[in-house]
Amino acid sequence: MTPPRILIRGVNWLGDAVMTTPALLRLREKFPDAHVTLLTPEKLADLWLHHPAVDSVLMFAPEESVWKIGRELRAQAFDLALVLPNSPRSALEVWWGRVPRRVGYAAKWRRFFLTQTVPPRAGAVKMHKRSVGEIRKLVRGGETQNPKPETRNPAAHHLHQYLHLASALGANPAPLAPRLDVAEPEVERLRQKFGLDPQRTWLGLNAGAEYGPAKRWPIERFIAAAKEIQRRANCGWILFGGGNDTALTAQIESALRPPPSALRNLTGQTSLRELCAALKLCRVLLTNDTGPMHVAAAVGTPVVVPFGSTSPELTGPGLPGEARHFLLKSDAPCAPCFLRECPIDFRCMNGLGVERVVAAVLQAARL
Repeated sequence: MTPPRILIRGVNWLGDAVMTTPALLRLREKFPDAHVTLLTPEKLADLWLHHPAVDSVLMFAPEESVWKIGRELRAQAFDLALVLPNSPRSALEVWWGRVPRRVGYAAKWRRFFLTQTVPPRAGAVKMHKRSVGEIRKLVRGGETQNPKPETRNPAAHHLHQYLHLASALGANPAPLAPRLDVAEPEVERLRQKFGLDPQRTWLGLNAGAEYGPAKRWPIERFIAAAKEIQRRANCGWILFGGGNDTALTAQIESALRPPPSALRNLTGQTSLRELCAALKLCRVLLTNDTGPMHVAAAVGTPVVVPFGSTSPELTGPGLPGEARHFLLKSDAPCAPCFLRECPIDFRCMNGLGVERVVAAVLQAARL
């Protein structure tokens, strides 16, 4: 019997992509002889190099139409497609690609394009954006209905969304830790390219966050924490960030002023693959809730994360409950609000002090 050709329509964002890896690994367990192809935005294609759950990658550019992608899928003659995003477009792509069996969540405007629709899982928790009125009521000490339902649901984490989809194909829904594979030669090339002393203990610092300022621990506190950790541990710092974080990391670099050999600012200088290697090289990553946070955990690096507007119970790094990660929250009654900007006084992040973060980093790094 010919092994099945399976297409996985991947998700569009870095952190979400990492959270899909447990489902992909479970699919590999279920279909060990299948040829599994991942359809992914080109910006994420290199994430899947060496991944044991994926045999090949098809990528598409932002400007490519549904029809062009569909025609490319037809040429591959897939037997089955599992559609991970909830968008109508992703379902339309595999329909136009004439994949005979098409499986995905039963979401609006896409049922027609799927041959098997999967109902929402029982433990799913939606990210409810709080209104300003709700926030003010919580801060005053009032109550809202189900203010933090995710904290009472051990299966709330978003990686279960993808495992549930995979289970529709017979895969084991039990959670696994997200996993990305980075070979040692990749780490060594990265070390040589940026002159990273192999005898030095390197810690990572990622102070940006694309979603909005409500996810960012104050920059002054990042700087104060990094200075204190440097004083206590005599470590080196690798600064991470995207193209929009250049001014932010320049401010951190200027404020830290360590010996030149003890700081490397990689903001905007790495490919995605090099980012994976650099994060693997770090002893620990101090970061906001971002895509690199998920990548670091998936390559085996502990993370320390101040959480404010978002919820570690829903989208935290690694396998929920992993002791090596430190996911820090204040007692702000309005968190998580899932807003881009705080409409009041940013108490969720301001309630996380520097010493608490310093202690977590030193413990995670075993320094």
